[in-house]
Amino acid sequence: MQVLILAGGLGTRLWPRTANVPKALVPIAGRPFAEHQVELLAAHGVDDIVFAIAYRGDMIRRALGDGRRWGVRIRYSDEGTDLRGTGGAVRLFAASALADEVFAVLYGDSYLPIDYADVWEAYGRCDLPALMTVLENRDRWDTSNAVFGPAGRLRYRKGAGERGGMTYIDYGLSVLARDLVLERVAPDSSNDLADLFADLGERGELTGHEVPERFYEIGSGDGLADLEALLAGHAGAAR
Repeated sequence: MQVLILAGGLGTRLWPRTANVPKALVPIAGRPFAEHQVELLAAHGVDDIVFAIAYRGDMIRRALGDGRRWGVRIRYSDEGTDLRGTGGAVRLFAASALADEVFAVLYGDSYLPIDYADVWEAYGRCDLPALMTVLENRDRWDTSNAVFGPAGRLRYRKGAGERGGMTYIDYGLSVLARDLVLERVAPDSSNDLADLFADLGERGELTGHEVPERFYEIGSGDGLADLEALLAGHAGAAR
């Protein structure tokens, strides 16, 4: 299972924590957040990880290296100073020699305690080119943005909320076919991955995979505090 981690953003919602470091390296429970991500993926059998980097990407390279410390391979898809948005970053990666025919995409601020192999197997069972993990949310953790319909089909619209008929939320992990990305996302342009998912949902080309566990994220101060508490609890249990 190959996982692309989108870690090129400016992290403006965490300012000033991200004034001197990229969001991936913000300390959580005493260590850079990306280390926790890599450890979680490695524990679930993921051994091929690519970080899509841009803002202070050299710092991420130096901090994580080639992944040998965790028994995984880490490589990098670098946007440089030409920020392309989440969709553009995925397109850049898909067009490179790094990309497998099918790969998973994980948001760079997400910590997702789920069975990753189960998600991969769910994609293998479906006959659609894209899968999005979803959680029944009802606007609890953030604004809901998906309708999980019959036969696993999914409609997605960012920021719609429960009043718009959306009761599920994008959990932060998706699986995409490389050829789909190359066909639907324009090269050398700035794109939002949300636009691709919305289009796929309207075309009936997006399937959902429901997960039971809440997600954790560091995109906000509250989210960061929740993850700190979770990881501190894990550390205490391990003593």
